[in-house]
Parts: sequence; structure tokens; C-alpha cells
Amino acid sequence: MEHLWAPWRMEYILGEKERGCIFCEKPKQGTDAQNYILHRGERNFSMLNIYPYNPGHLMVAPYRHVASLGELNDEELLEHFRLVGRCISVLRETASPSGFNIGINLGKVAGAGVEDHIHTHIVPRWEGDTNFMPVISHTRVLPEALAETYARLVAKF
Repeated sequence: MEHLWAPWRMEYILGEKERGCIFCEKPKQGTDAQNYILHRGERNFSMLNIYPYNPGHLMVAPYRHVASLGELNDEELLEHFRLVGRCISVLRETASPSGFNIGINLGKVAGAGVEDHIHTHIVPRWEGDTNFMPVISHTRVLPEALAETYARLVAKF
């Protein structure tokens, strides 16, 4: 392979970095398509991860700014995991993954990019989706642009 096409990365590289919590700020902006917000529940929402591990990498977060599962009330917690389940169903229907990685990174040392606002990652996986690129060149290859993934998924929510 001579070229790796990842046009969405240049916007991040050259762009001004956002301040504040993305899980608090993005829902307030009212520009769901631009922010890749797929679904809004009463207490939680789902969105695409703009730096995905795989195409269709989604996140579910509560609107309320809390750092741990223990801080969520019963209604928030129930809706949160019901929305995780719905994300899995939508991804199964639209992308036919072979499996999923579902995870919550608590603390920076555990990999949390946003460590003070709890969120759950839903990463679809396919047989053979790992190749030499991440191992040898520390580069991920994504076969679909985020806007295309968003358009395909949002209609199912």
C-alpha cells in the first residue's frame, strides 16, 4: 500500500482543540449530525467516536456530568445500558459484525480520553479486522468516512 487515506484526521491536526467536556458540550449545541449524535434518550445519548478503533465505534454517555457508574441514579443507569443494547442491535443490523468489544475506561491510566464523564464504548469487530498496520506502523485503517457511517446508522435509531 502506497497511500493511506484518512481525510478526517487533518481537521483534527490543524484545528483548534476544544475546551470542556465533549459529552456535556456536544448535546447542548443542537447540531446532532455535525456532532455525530445518533440518538437522544431522556437521560443518555449515543454518538460516533470521531477517532474510532473500527468503523461504527459508538459511545453512550449520560447528559449529567458524572465520573463513575456509582454516581448514576437507577433511571440513568437503566437507560444507559438499554441504549448500549440498542447500539449493538443497530450495528448488527447495519454492519453485521462478528462480535463487539464493550468497555468503560475509568481513569486516564485505563485509557480514558475523557476521564471525568462516564461513557461506554461499543466497538464492532469482524473476523480479520486486525492487520499488520497497527502493529508495524501504529496506523489504523478505516474503510468508511464518518459521515457515511453516521448516515447509515442514524436512520436506524
